Amino acid sequence: MILTVLVTGANRGIGLELCRQYKKVDANVLAVCRTSSKELDELKVNVFQGIDVSSADAVAGLADQLKSKQIDILINNAGMLLLESLDDMDFNGIEKQFQVNAVSPLRITHALMANLGEGAKVALITSRMGSINDNTSGSYYGYRMSKAALNAAGVSLANDLKSRGIAVGLFHPGFVQTGMTDFNADISAAESATRLVKRIEELGLENTGGFWHSNGENLPW
Repeated sequence: MILTVLVTGANRGIGLELCRQYKKVDANVLAVCRTSSKELDELKVNVFQGIDVSSADAVAGLADQLKSKQIDILINNAGMLLLESLDDMDFNGIEKQFQVNAVSPLRITHALMANLGEGAKVALITSRMGSINDNTSGSYYGYRMSKAALNAAGVSLANDLKSRGIAVGLFHPGFVQTGMTDFNADISAAESATRLVKRIEELGLENTGGFWHSNGENLPW
């Protein structure tokens, strides 16, 4: 069976590498982004550009384009990171991170419910920075708060979708060398994507709603 996989934030970083990984196994890849990239175009996957995941109209338009297509794996990867601290606070930026990091994955998942049948999987690319227990350094208010909110939404989705046979996983990709981290991090986007694909393979109804590091470690809430 050919898998159909939808990835948001697909034009660069982890999203691009996820598209590449699934393309290698001959999946039907639906790559969603605001603007495509040369690297994404070269993959020869199905690109849906002009989609701002924080826009209700754009997401509704995406759902309309996909209304007859079954999706086996929905990967909500699009996200943003800003750097607030108590000495340099930006409440508009915090609200924007909530829209992109927490509300948008829920909006996308809700809009594409008709495309998700029994056996489908929803992967939410979150962060261990959304773990309250793991926060020992402070700051990053918008990112931490929005990822914690995403984790809460993910557990609710897992509970609500279990009876429909749909599993939901929350995945920390690792500290990844992308533009978000100025490429100053521990692992490459390719390695992170390889790990994430493995974790998604392991996701099922028996472990739905879990919160994992891409290396397989269970993370604290």
